[in-house]
Amino acid sequence: MAKDRVDTGRGRRAEVVKKKAKGGSNSKKPFYAGIAVIVLAGIGALAYVSSRPQNAATTVDPNLATATDARGYVLGNPNAPVKVIEFADFECPACAQFATLSEPDIKKRLIDAGIISYTFHDFPLSIHRNTWQASNAAACADEQGKFWEMHDQLFNMQDRWNGQATRNPKAQFESYARALGLNMDQWETCYDARKYEARIKASEALALKSGAGQTPTFVIGTKMVPGSISFDKFKAYVDSALALAPRDSAAKGAAPGDTAAKAAAPAKGS
Repeated sequence: MAKDRVDTGRGRRAEVVKKKAKGGSNSKKPFYAGIAVIVLAGIGALAYVSSRPQNAATTVDPNLATATDARGYVLGNPNAPVKVIEFADFECPACAQFATLSEPDIKKRLIDAGIISYTFHDFPLSIHRNTWQASNAAACADEQGKFWEMHDQLFNMQDRWNGQATRNPKAQFESYARALGLNMDQWETCYDARKYEARIKASEALALKSGAGQTPTFVIGTKMVPGSISFDKFKAYVDSALALAPRDSAAKGAAPGDTAAKAAAPAKGS
């Protein structure tokens, strides 16, 4: 960028440069006025961002995700009374924060309890150098039934393979695949061929179609919630969706041997 500016300067005619120099201090007035406008605009933008509601939820069509070819990766009972979708980027720090801090409680208290089904969709952002490769690694692990295990490895070890750490993350991904006991020949063949690139792109397209503007973004029932949120906030959205769920859906979501009321009841201690 700096070189381009120098080269452009050299390309101007000499008399043009001299005329500008003769203008003296008056010629600088438009320049300083422009700077003032930029500064004021920046202050206004910062004021807007700081005053904007954080994690503000919007209402969306809960059937939007089922109207596409995007498959995602499902965890829990697909007939659970509340459906949750996450659009996430494996290289996104906020996604890693959510996955390591909030997700363990969500899995134990909401997914395993049969209250929600949870679908993860890849939403790789162009600002992250290695995120597509990470999604590729996870998709190839899914081929051997180990998506969620690879999902955990990628988020737990994000600082070792992200774009700031390396330009070639495959060696890291191989170590995770090996630790998970995958067939390495099968995994590597899949990874090198980018076998599931279409699947990743379909999830990305769904995220954009749904209106997701950042990662992570969640669709909880009919609410779209942007940003990494705590378990308590996540559960509050689930409870609201649960209150609107038909009773027959709550019955279907009950774990074997449980009653519908047990499946629909908020987890104790929350």
